[in-house]
Amino acid sequence: MTSSEIAAHPLSQVARVLTWGSLGLLAYGGVSWLAAQPWFALRTIEVRTPVAHVTEAQIRLVAERQVRGTFFTVDLERVRNSLEKLPWVREARVERRWPDALVVSLTEYVPLARWNDDALVNAAGEVFVAAVSTRLSRLAGPEGSSAEVVEAFRRYQAALAPLGMTIAELRLSPRRAWRIHLDNGMVLALGRAQTDVRLARFVSLYPRLFGARPGKAGQPPATPPAPLMVDLRYTDGFAVRMPRGVIPFKPSET
Repeated sequence: MTSSEIAAHPLSQVARVLTWGSLGLLAYGGVSWLAAQPWFALRTIEVRTPVAHVTEAQIRLVAERQVRGTFFTVDLERVRNSLEKLPWVREARVERRWPDALVVSLTEYVPLARWNDDALVNAAGEVFVAAVSTRLSRLAGPEGSSAEVVEAFRRYQAALAPLGMTIAELRLSPRRAWRIHLDNGMVLALGRAQTDVRLARFVSLYPRLFGARPGKAGQPPATPPAPLMVDLRYTDGFAVRMPRGVIPFKPSET
């Protein structure tokens, strides 16, 4: 092989690479041009899962503002992110369906209670912002405590169930103290330690202290007035604020 042939060999390789590169770019450009043609325009958005709170108008608004391009070029991630910004939407999935549709699957939040002053919270402790007219219990706590407060709400509500009492509000203070407001207006101060033990003691003693008592002959049983507040932050008893004063109780006295 002559020196001129040796020099020409690398040049031929470069030329081959450039040729194939040009063909590849040309093919890519052709495919991109074809994919962007109006023949593949998106015409339908189908919501596969039933929804209770997200409206057709909201989905249509997302479609008008965020769906850009054709069946092949639409940015599915952009559409998904826009749907997940809608109130009530916890998770969204977006898929293509040939020849001209997007299929949307939505998972909505299910509210357990109101959270602080301007939000809702679900059973997993996830906080979200939405409008609801349903009557819900109110939970409150410092930032980042929603899961803890939800778990406590479930435990405390289960503990109070034998008394037929319902929690209207549960609060965790910045100092980590718990306070329950019941739907009958009674307030239970649980404090910061041994809250489950304190509440269980209250539940076990309440019927004997404030349950119906036998009436006089020929008269129906008498039911004492319910306390306004019960302070359970004691090691051996609790204090009760009645409409006419404060009465301390110890288990040994009952």
